[in-house]
Amino acid sequence: MTYSIRPRGVCSQEMQVDVDEQGIIQDLRVIGGCSGNLQGIAVLVRGMPAKEAIERLRGIRCGFRETSCPDQFARGLEKALEQA
Repeated sequence: MTYSIRPRGVCSQEMQVDVDEQGIIQDLRVIGGCSGNLQGIAVLVRGMPAKEAIERLRGIRCGFRETSCPDQFARGLEKALEQA
């Protein structure tokens, strides 16, 4: 299933994540934000259980901000999975 996440308070504008029936992340695409960092995160979470990615990325901050792109991804993915 493909989920679309609209992050708030960060530079990225949209995140699209594909999660298979077993809850494994197949792909992550991010529009906007720091391209190199977000491409790196996408590669790292590919093949990872969605719940593990949420646990690892939730709470990461970006400088003085209370959130970050990884945190927004984790929060959005968690909400998407709850609604599925």
